Amino acid sequence: MKRHTAWRAPLSAIAVLTAASAVIAGCGGSDNTATGGSASTTAATSETLFLKSAISFDDAGGTVTLPIFEGKTAKGATSWYVVTDSSDQADATKRGVNYSPKLANALGTKAVQKATGTGDLLTFAGTVDFRPERSVTPGPDGFPPTKVAAGAIGDSAYSPLVTVDGATVLNATQVKNDTGQLDAITAIDTATKQVTLKVLHGFSGGKKVAYLRLDASVDVVAALEESILAPNLNAAPGEGVSDPASSSRSAIIPIVNGTRGKGDPNRQGLQSAVLGEGEPLNIQASLPGGADYSPVWDVVPVVWSDAAIKAGRRTLLKSAAAVAESATAGDLTSGGMGAANADLSDLKSAGFISNCPTVAIVPE
Repeated sequence: MKRHTAWRAPLSAIAVLTAASAVIAGCGGSDNTATGGSASTTAATSETLFLKSAISFDDAGGTVTLPIFEGKTAKGATSWYVVTDSSDQADATKRGVNYSPKLANALGTKAVQKATGTGDLLTFAGTVDFRPERSVTPGPDGFPPTKVAAGAIGDSAYSPLVTVDGATVLNATQVKNDTGQLDAITAIDTATKQVTLKVLHGFSGGKKVAYLRLDASVDVVAALEESILAPNLNAAPGEGVSDPASSSRSAIIPIVNGTRGKGDPNRQGLQSAVLGEGEPLNIQASLPGGADYSPVWDVVPVVWSDAAIKAGRRTLLKSAAAVAESATAGDLTSGGMGAANADLSDLKSAGFISNCPTVAIVPE
């Protein structure tokens, strides 16, 4: 039975708001067209699949099945992991995973753990405790939650970002070991080396996307997304910055107070999601194939102003450009208190990260 741990949400309303907003949000889509042959299109469904290593992708069922690899913890226990992104283009192509050159900008920080080994049999410095019982106690309006507990906790050396040679960075989340397995797993078979994971949907550049939610740097996000609490991720450089030369992050934008109502075509947001009306439908600022893509999402939560709501200007947002335009007009304000993002009309980051590799563009 999992050990239960509880976490009291921050007392500051805005801090809790941004934390909650990040989680169910996690990661999403992009405003950039994928380049360099990093995606494949399935004509029958009009899906653009970025993760070519995927064994199967069930968009209707909300899952993707990926290969898993056997590794070792520092103590010699078996630890199974997935690979979804690589900072080296040739390596990404060989593996059939997303190419994310920005991940290399995190080298030399605590966001990247060192591994040893050859081939796929890696020994990790850090590992994960999957025993805690995940729980979320909704607040009066669904969120902010009054109490959360992450269901998986990385140790002081753990990060999903891994390097063996000191040059290439892999996004290699550990999903199962002798303490248990990731809560977002729906099926796992170590004999055939396959794992099926849940996905979420959002938007990018006006298109609907599907993405994984694997790790988060704060516990409220990890609890809401069924992911691993990995505080070391927040050492990744680039809060509020999208410059590929210096930042290892890309922005994800959760709408805090979007339109509610299951049948409403403009439904979107964290409040709606926590109330059980559907996914939050967050907006991603980059897609695999572009130099600015990263699965390390800098959470930039936004709030519709009272004036915009009263005037009927609150609508479904599907791109970072639309978010920036609404912010410039004064209809959207920051839900975060961190660094300002110049590409998003100086909307502020929440100051934490969600690791959410993009899987595919999907039909609406």
